[in-house]
Amino acid sequence: MKSWKPLFFENSKIPVWLSKVAPINIGAICLGPFVISRGAIGERLRIHETIHFQQYLETGFIGFLLIYAYDYIRCMIKYRNGAIAYRHLRAEQESYENESDVGYLLRRKRWEWLIKYKI
Repeated sequence: MKSWKPLFFENSKIPVWLSKVAPINIGAICLGPFVISRGAIGERLRIHETIHFQQYLETGFIGFLLIYAYDYIRCMIKYRNGAIAYRHLRAEQESYENESDVGYLLRRKRWEWLIKYKI
């Protein structure tokens, strides 16, 4: 499963629409097996979103959404700022920390992001 990749869709309005209700400006979003981007997808963004796809595979679609929502609520209580809370989510910490490492997806350890990264 480490070699599995999501399906990428570029130049979509969906991230633009979601940005209107989100605390951040969304450039791309991973929704299960799909990555939807408002523009062209470069290598860094491809790695970032593929890490999220791997997180989905580990936890299942509903599991990932529940963990993401739980982390977001806890971070909102702690930081009281949506953009700061977003950057402290465990899923985002792993993705941002490793998005520049082209070999990370091959070395990535399953489930480690739930233990290694703290909210």
